[in-house]
Amino acid sequence: MAVVKELLRAEADGTLSFGDYSLASKTKLDGFEFQGDIYKVKTFREITKLEKNGMFAYESVPGTAVENYKLSQEEVSFLVSGEKDVQVTLELEADTEYVIYKDNVSAGTMKTNLSGKISVSAEMDPDKAVAIKIVKK
Repeated sequence: MAVVKELLRAEADGTLSFGDYSLASKTKLDGFEFQGDIYKVKTFREITKLEKNGMFAYESVPGTAVENYKLSQEEVSFLVSGEKDVQVTLELEADTEYVIYKDNVSAGTMKTNLSGKISVSAEMDPDKAVAIKIVKK
């Protein structure tokens, strides 16, 4: 799967794509305006981070490429790809239960902590993206 060479881009379907896990050194893009919000991305092979309006939104270790990232009150969904197995941390609503789906298969229910963070791991195949969807229960 291709990395996002622009680091952060708006897609025609109203979603965001970001991240370049092929970079050897940390690279960032700040001040990207999308649907009235300001985004910042930092990315390279070891980590990919996305901030929305100065607040934590997404982090993966190691770095990833994310396509079609869409966030609403009820769910967040995206395609993630990388060279190695990955752990993704997202900030959602605090102290709330969510159902986790990987490639449209339920991986169970998780509850966010008091800061609203939730972590999901995914096994990566370098030639295939994993579809992640997290839905408020």
